Amino acid sequence: VQLQASGGGLVQAGGSLRLSCVASAGILNTNAMGWYRQAPGKQRELVAVVIRSGSTNYADSVKGRFTISKDNTWNTVYLQMNNLEPEDTAVYYCNADYGWDRFWGQGTQVTVSS
Repeated sequence: VQLQASGGGLVQAGGSLRLSCVASAGILNTNAMGWYRQAPGKQRELVAVVIRSGSTNYADSVKGRFTISKDNTWNTVYLQMNNLEPEDTAVYYCNADYGWDRFWGQGTQVTVSS
């Protein structure tokens, strides 16, 4: 299973980015799809997750600013990031939980300048 993440970049504070993650094995049968991030010197943390039913959950730091969604037709999960802050600077990774195993994408860099 391969996860291809894209959409990162450099943006000013207050700006927006949309990350995409395409799963080669599809996402219809996943238990959950999530976005994580890792800033320099920090541990990887959960940003947002969408489970099979479509329910979502977010880290407190991004609630109201980020939205996770999925498109089963295109095997893609998205992370819409609005009102970005310098503290959001990190490498963002998508994760797919199929139940029998979990897989990670290669990461995409998001840099927010002040």
